[in-house]
Amino acid sequence: MKEIKIESTLFVFDSLSELPKDVVYLMEKAVEAREKAYAPYSNFNVGAAILLDNNEVVLGSNQENASYPSGLCAERTAIFYAGSQFPKAKIIRMAITAGSKNKKTTKPIPPCGACRQSIAEYEIKQKAPIEIYFMGETGAIAKSNSLSNLLPLGFDKSEL
Repeated sequence: MKEIKIESTLFVFDSLSELPKDVVYLMEKAVEAREKAYAPYSNFNVGAAILLDNNEVVLGSNQENASYPSGLCAERTAIFYAGSQFPKAKIIRMAITAGSKNKKTTKPIPPCGACRQSIAEYEIKQKAPIEIYFMGETGAIAKSNSLSNLLPLGFDKSEL
């Protein structure tokens, strides 16, 4: 038997004012998207904004359904739209913000497992990392230089 140690590196900013202006802009777009979420069941609104290498910004918000598995998260809404509308563009970075109608979210909220897998697919496809910034409604912002920090030991097409 051997032990495998897995480490991830994230960077944490105390507030939006510490971020570069282009990242602040992207996070503001994610907030706009969050406000368009349809989340009548969870009351948990999520918005995502993606910057592509062609300078397009693609937005997504979570869209729930009474048949819970039929809904879609903000990150996947945005990434699938980017893939369908700009199939040759690379994703440079993604900004994600989440807020609850039941309580104030003040810590970084990362993508769920299904979204991590979907983002990983695009990172592999484009052979380039995707910067991911995520936050609650207010407070600290976390940054990962690559999805691989959020999903170590990922599953990809090489396993099929």
